[in-house]
Amino acid sequence: MTTASRDGNIAPAKTHLHADPAHYDLAHFAENGFAVLPDVLDEDDIRELRAEAAAVCRGERGPLPGVLQHTNEAQQHDAASDPRTPDERDADTMRGYLCIHQPHKVSPVLRSALSIPTLVPALTGVIGPDVKAMQSMLFIKSEGKPGQAWHQDEYFIPTRDRSLTAAWIALDDATVRNGCLWVLPGSHRRGVIYPARAQQDARFDCSDEAYAFPYRDEDAVPVEVAAGTAVLFNGYLLHRSLPNSAERGFRRALVNHYMSASSLLPWGALPQGEWVARHDCRDVVLVAGNDPYAWKGTEDLATAHVRPSGEGGCGT
Repeated sequence: MTTASRDGNIAPAKTHLHADPAHYDLAHFAENGFAVLPDVLDEDDIRELRAEAAAVCRGERGPLPGVLQHTNEAQQHDAASDPRTPDERDADTMRGYLCIHQPHKVSPVLRSALSIPTLVPALTGVIGPDVKAMQSMLFIKSEGKPGQAWHQDEYFIPTRDRSLTAAWIALDDATVRNGCLWVLPGSHRRGVIYPARAQQDARFDCSDEAYAFPYRDEDAVPVEVAAGTAVLFNGYLLHRSLPNSAERGFRRALVNHYMSASSLLPWGALPQGEWVARHDCRDVVLVAGNDPYAWKGTEDLATAHVRPSGEGGCGT
């Protein structure tokens, strides 16, 4: 894998964090804003999460706006007259979705995946001993589905201490052809949130696009990883993905967002009468260590929902 040096040139770089906490390459993460953690999931974990993704897309994990609900009786009737295999039916169902936000709200399996044991030591190594999660996203991204334009996660999820960290966990091999993650190494270091605007590029979904940053598309590097690998990256890192241009197949990934539990999370609409300086979204899950604000309790505010894909560009 390649990455950008301080002078902007592309040069080989070490990218791996290792399972032994003593060997975490925190210097690489600090310098480049991302690092790769192989073998976070084993084969059984991958199979379980793929099966759970299918169950969520079938509407079997409770009400989920944008997902068609089926009764067990209807499913059995449809299956009896359907010549496709169960795997083929699941694949065709999942192809209708690009991404589901907050699936941990309806799936105990995906809620448990917020605290994958092999991932937590890396999170505490990067963030600190006290870690909380506030968001999960389940990307399905079958052939033909669009990517997402350049963006920074802190643009969407602001943290008081800039500790936002994403764990992008591959459920399929992620390649350039099927729409892997691309990053602009080192783009997090300035600590600047760049402006964003609506875009109508047919390659991307309906999300806003960051612009006016001092980097070129040519500076970007693809992060191709095997299924079971996690990519950790800083909330200020500019990143994007391109469409899945493979003839057939998925580029499934579970993406969880974390931050220091010692910091406030001023995310979402301000409650009436609340000051921005005191606003702290408490729709969080403690992943490691202690929550100094546990006395506030927690809330259940966000709901699982399907993300509009735009199928290649969005209108005004």
